[in-house]
Amino acid sequence: MKNKLKELFEFKQRQQLFLFDKFKAEDWSEELFKWLFLTGEESCCFELFEEKGVELKTELAVFLEQLKMDKASHLTATFFEDLSKIHKLLLADLDAILEFDPAAKSRSEVLMSYPGFFAIVIHRIAYFFWNTGVPVFPRVLSEYAHSKTGIDIHPAAKIGERFFIDHGTGVVIGETAEIGNDVKIYQGVTLGALSVSKDKAEQKRHPTIEDNVIIYANATILGGKTVVGKESVIGGNVWLTESIPSKTLVFHKSEVIVRDKIDTSKIIDFSI
Repeated sequence: MKNKLKELFEFKQRQQLFLFDKFKAEDWSEELFKWLFLTGEESCCFELFEEKGVELKTELAVFLEQLKMDKASHLTATFFEDLSKIHKLLLADLDAILEFDPAAKSRSEVLMSYPGFFAIVIHRIAYFFWNTGVPVFPRVLSEYAHSKTGIDIHPAAKIGERFFIDHGTGVVIGETAEIGNDVKIYQGVTLGALSVSKDKAEQKRHPTIEDNVIIYANATILGGKTVVGKESVIGGNVWLTESIPSKTLVFHKSEVIVRDKIDTSKIIDFSI
């Protein structure tokens, strides 16, 4: 038994895997969220806020060192320097939710209870690390948001300003998707690829959504050459695999039959 365990241990060592404690990384993202928006205990005092910032920096540097990143301390400092820009983008996202969602009553409500906003926060953080060449860590962050919110955004996806995901459950945004400014999407929307062939890994496989587009629930838009023009509206349940010009309305027409009286002899007997 001991020889088998040693063989397993040596095999894992030979793989040269980038390993760190993913649960600590997930906790770090939660603590960063609270620190950014002053929803934790450090909001009551600047000294506590400052101490928490140092703690978050230290933890991040450890993750990056475990990932064998060169100049982990420099990358950590760069991230926290850029965090003010990320925070500004996120405040604009938050304001978009308050502006367009009639159910949103306050910033506190959005911060504490909106899964779409949480997913956007984690994405904008993960996007920084993806673009600086950090392995694994961005995917761990995005998959944590996915598991918590049901919203799956690849950390490489390019997303513009004032982005609004309403409800959110089932949203999928692929790796090479590009989304402009002031875009609103609803639950179940997929911005996906037409093919999952590995030989297309370096190609643009996911659609481009231009500014001021609204995409309603369960719409599916596929393909790297598919462009949805500015100010277009994509209705619910639409399946789209070709480009459309600006200011286009695309909708799926289905037939719904409503009868005044029920003929019990024609009722369909469903068995589930």
